[in-house]
This record gives sequence, C-alpha cells and structure tokens, in this order.
Amino acid sequence: MPEDFYRFTAHEIKRFISNDETTPVEVTASISDRIEEVNSRVNAIISFDRNDVKEELRRTKDKRAGKLFGIPVAVKDNICIEGRQVTCGSRILKGFRPPYDATVIEKLKKEGAILLGRANMDEFAFGSSCETSSYGPTNNPWDFDRIPGGSSGGSAAAVAAGEATMALGSDTGGSIRQPASLCGVVGLKPTYGRVSRYGLIAFASSLDQIGPITKDVRDCALLLNVIAGYDPKDSTSVDMKVPDYSKSLVNDVKGIKIGIPREYFIEGIDREVKESVINSVKLLERLGAKYEEVSLPHTEYAVGTYYIIAPAEASSNLARFDGVQYGLRKPGNLIDMYKNTRSVGFGSEVKRRIILGTYVLSSGYYDAYYLKALGVRTKIKEDFDKIFKDFDCIITPTAPTAAFKIGEKVDDPISMYLSDIFTIPANLAGIPGISIPCGFTKGDLPIGLQILAKPFNEETLLRVAYTFEKNSKLCGRRPNL
Repeated sequence: MPEDFYRFTAHEIKRFISNDETTPVEVTASISDRIEEVNSRVNAIISFDRNDVKEELRRTKDKRAGKLFGIPVAVKDNICIEGRQVTCGSRILKGFRPPYDATVIEKLKKEGAILLGRANMDEFAFGSSCETSSYGPTNNPWDFDRIPGGSSGGSAAAVAAGEATMALGSDTGGSIRQPASLCGVVGLKPTYGRVSRYGLIAFASSLDQIGPITKDVRDCALLLNVIAGYDPKDSTSVDMKVPDYSKSLVNDVKGIKIGIPREYFIEGIDREVKESVINSVKLLERLGAKYEEVSLPHTEYAVGTYYIIAPAEASSNLARFDGVQYGLRKPGNLIDMYKNTRSVGFGSEVKRRIILGTYVLSSGYYDAYYLKALGVRTKIKEDFDKIFKDFDCIITPTAPTAAFKIGEKVDDPISMYLSDIFTIPANLAGIPGISIPCGFTKGDLPIGLQILAKPFNEETLLRVAYTFEKNSKLCGRRPNL
C-alpha cells in the first residue's frame, strides 16, 4: 500500500479504508507530512497543528460509517469551526474563535471528515488572486511566480498541491470556480440556497455560496452530497429535496443541448483558453451532445452591476468589525478605537470596497446606483431563464486567461475585477456552475471549462462534467512539486 496518500482522490482513499488497506491515521499522517514539506512554498494552509489532527482523529474514530470517514478536508478561513481561530485572512479578526460550528462543518464532522487545516484566502474574500491576505499571497502550485486565483485560492492550491484531499471554498463572484480553473482542479458553486450559509462570515449575503473544491468530479459529487440541504438556521436556505448526486455520474451526454454564449468569447480572451474551450465543446458533440450559439445580452453589464451590489452588502456586513466584539482592538476613546482598529485591521482592498459600498448606499446615490443595479441583475437572470427553456446547460471559459504573475494586477483594481468577468453572472442569477480542467497552455498552466445550469440542477452539471472528464484524459494531472 503506498504511503503518498496525498496523491489520491477521496473516493480512492475511502475504498482503501473500507478494505482495511489503510487507516485514517496513516492517511492524515501522509497529508500532514505533505503540508510540512510543501506549504512553505505554496502558502495554501495558514493554520495547521498536529495536536488538532490528533483531536480530529479521536473525534472521528466512531464515524466509520460516515461518507467522509478519514478524509482530510481543508476549510477556507471564513467558515466557522468551534474553538478554532477564523480570520477571513484579515488582521482585524486575529484571535477570534467562534463558539459554534457552521452548518457545513457540523455535516462534515457527522460524516467523519478530518478537518486538517485553514486555507488561505483574499481578505474577507475581496479579491481574484489570493494576494490580499494578511498572511501573504498563496502561490500557484503549477508556477510559484503566479497567482492561484481567488478568493478561495488557498483551498484550490491546497487540493492541487496535495495539502488536502478536498476543500471547502466560498463563491461570491467566482471565488470557487476561478481558482479551481487556475489550479487545475474541480470547483462547484451550488445554486443559491442549496447549501447553508450559517457560519459563513458574510461578504455579500445575496451572492455568497459555500461549495466543494476537489481533485475530480466524483469527489465533487461526494462532498456536495454531504453539505447540501435545507437549514432552518439560514433564512436563505431553500427547503427542497436533495438528490443523490453520485447518481449523476453517468458517462453519457447524448441528447444534451448546450448553449455557447457569444458574449463570453470576447476580444481580450486568451487564444489558448478559447481554443481549449471550443475543442472541449466539440468533444462533447462527438459524444452525442448538441450545441448552438446563444446570446446573453446583458452580460456586458454584469461586472459593473456586481461591483455596486457586492460592495454595498459588504459595507453593511463589515460594519460589525469595529474593535468591540471581535478580534483586534486598538486603544483610545470610543471614536478613536473605531478609527484606529479599522485603519490598522483592514487592508487596502477591503477599505476600497467598504468606501465604494457606503457611497452607493448613501442618500442621493441609492436610487441612482444600487436600485438601478438590482434592476439590471433581474435582467441578467432573465437572460439565463430564457436560455434554459431550450438548453440543458451553458458552456463558457471559466476565466479569460490562465494564471497571471503575482503582483501583475495588484495595483490595477479594474483589471483585477475583470478576471471574474465570466463567473460573476452566475452569482447575480443565483444559478449553479462548475469549473473543470479542459486543457493546458504551452507554458503548462491549467485552463478551466465552466458549465452552468438552471437553478437546483446540479445533476446536469455533474453529468456533463463527468462525461467530459472521463473522455478528455486530463483527470489526474498534477503539478510536480
């Protein structure tokens, strides 16, 4: 039996454990050794303690029947775990230990998962590159000079580098799918309301969703099976029956109708990205799917709409971090304490978005910006609704380019924001989306394919993604560290 369990998928490790070929102790030891070996170069895991691992093993010893028994899972640093520090990658929450578990964490624990470490992220999930974290940037395992994507860059890089078997991320404007694309792994944003947000420290409450980042599509279905479902503690959670997503893993796309939106193949998209996506669609056509060009006419307004709505909600959500109840507190009288704590505790990108969000919600500008953005958001959703009357799914690039160099866009916010141009519309519309590897550049950087479906139809995403994965021969390719 090999000892390098960091190379294997969760479903492979489950089989090893169920056949008594290994134990959770051996698996976690392998992953722990891997973290200690490579994390100084990747910086994907920001909180790891062997004592925590021992406690996790003790906690899960009676969970042998669990769906994730013995599987090491990394958790993005904005999801609450009782008693463990959660900072959202920010100085302002340093030392904060939540007194409760997020609902998704309760579900992972119930199924025997090993919560191995905290994954790095852009501060408060504000970013597309994982460079704004107070812990320093995460490096892409395929090229340490490049970004892994964001904001769930640590989660995606950890899975790609073997520092976790699977991971949880959160997606507000592409923060699961874009880093999955740039790191060559699978990332799924569920339908808004499919997975509980209780215990997720909010960025933009009408956009955020927790979802899986995994090595392959089967693992993605496995983790989604565990975390999906209605939660009365989350007022946005939808009370709808959850299917067994593993039954969607069928190597067959015969009769599937795919829409290819012309607005996603714009000037500026990298040529290698475009070619990889088009070739992927043609592969699915050879396997029995049909495709046609379609139009999503309000796509051009998506980024502008998002950067009004998301900062507005962030401004409201982050008002609670003022030095009184949570984390960092700088001394002074009441006003000085607020000013000093927030000045020191928040990074520049967080401040930028708070200022922008406060502005668009202010008297005299609320109608001109925020209400107008909500109207455009409805139009974007109607575009998708219209397409899904005739098509089973939509296929696009996940990101317009492969991973760019660290520091390349950090001083150009507009250029950075455009990194999410293909992922943002799905969040505004509340629909599910998945990113899967579909090719590599000549420089050996991963390229991602995005599949979108109508609300609560994650089964179609998984079916199409699984079929592509099984026939593309790209699954299993990992960076050489």
